[in-house]
Amino acid sequence: MHTATSARKHRHLARYILILVLGIFVGAGITIERAVQAERESAKQTQSLPVEELRTFTEVFSRIKSDYVESVDDKKLLQDAIQGMLAGLDPHSSYLEPEGYKEIRVGTEGEFGGLGIEVTMEDGFVKVVSPIEDTPAAKAGLKTGDLIIRLDDKAVKGMTLNEAVKYMRGKPGSDITLTVAREGSSKPLKFTLTRAVIKIQSVKSRTLEDGFGYVRITQFQSNTADNLKDALVKLKSQSKGELKGLVLDLRNNPGGVLNAAVAVSDAFLTKGLIVYTDGRIPDSQLKFNATPADLLNGAPMVVLVNGGSASASEIVAGALQDHKRAVIMGTKTFGKGSVQTIQPMSNGSALKLTTARYYTPNGRSIQATGVIPDVITEEAKVTKREKDEALKEADLTGHLENKGAGAAPAKPGQKPAKLDTSGEDYQLQEALNLLKGITIFKGQSS
Repeated sequence: MHTATSARKHRHLARYILILVLGIFVGAGITIERAVQAERESAKQTQSLPVEELRTFTEVFSRIKSDYVESVDDKKLLQDAIQGMLAGLDPHSSYLEPEGYKEIRVGTEGEFGGLGIEVTMEDGFVKVVSPIEDTPAAKAGLKTGDLIIRLDDKAVKGMTLNEAVKYMRGKPGSDITLTVAREGSSKPLKFTLTRAVIKIQSVKSRTLEDGFGYVRITQFQSNTADNLKDALVKLKSQSKGELKGLVLDLRNNPGGVLNAAVAVSDAFLTKGLIVYTDGRIPDSQLKFNATPADLLNGAPMVVLVNGGSASASEIVAGALQDHKRAVIMGTKTFGKGSVQTIQPMSNGSALKLTTARYYTPNGRSIQATGVIPDVITEEAKVTKREKDEALKEADLTGHLENKGAGAAPAKPGQKPAKLDTSGEDYQLQEALNLLKGITIFKGQSS
């Protein structure tokens, strides 16, 4: 049983914490005495503050300090309260301690330590948005939509997203075992990954066929637009100075820097709105417009997307789709239509806060709906058939000879198209076929 002295002590502590919290909300320059006076005498001031809720907060804080089974540091309690506040807003807002703030800044420049996996929180579990290409996560076979339920022997349920991410990061060369629930699998899957220094090559490119280029953007970083321009120059030089068409691959691209997405979109547009953002504060109300320069000079484009294409990827796909500059092909994108702002704090930490929604040029919000492709093409594997042994006209006895009138001779050096990655990338092959069809149609109608 608590003594009267103990009860009075708790009431004094609760009153002190309430005054302290009120002082924080009212302003740094207001003294505790003035905060008390404001609470008692200013009806207008008290109406602007959730006083009853703050009393409850201080009461809970006091009970934890006095009754919890172990002593808890004040700093930890307040940091946990901040993290809980942000976690309750949406899956993308969070409190970044100094170490986490440093890592996120390094990540936008293309090099960081960890597994190479973009994640979010869903129903208390860590959900894979996208494994980043050429990283331990991608090589191990993690997929978009996987739910991580255990990290080594620790249950993810109850962790904050920051805590889970911090645990997955570690010394390069060290191992971690992820237990994953995957749709369609009857039991959890286990993956053992070796942590590495993740160096992201933002832009990759190659020639698919003569005149048809392929560019893959794995993540939007501060230097992505410059790397894209370099890649296009290289592809053009390999195609005698001009491209007939381009496949832009944004599959499993988790997003990144907003300005990079705007610059990539601008590389293919000559006018009009690219994207606009709208929030409660003036700084979150922005519009981005295209400049008059198309690096492809109007050559047709196909943009590949899937469920792992998120955020900045959706900005690019949405802009090119609304302007009818490209055909969007693949499956519906992730649906992250919000903008996060990193706001540094005075103690070296930072606040990652959702401050706006973004909208495509036609005013579409992609939040929780994603970009719907113009041509739905599911992921599949293509296997080559054995040689076609079907009977043909030329095999029939007594068939008429071709005298050459109206015959279409084979073009010198013409070879059948080669499938990507040993013929397994069905979506890419379909994109190339569509590009070739558009090119033929444009040639006939010109």
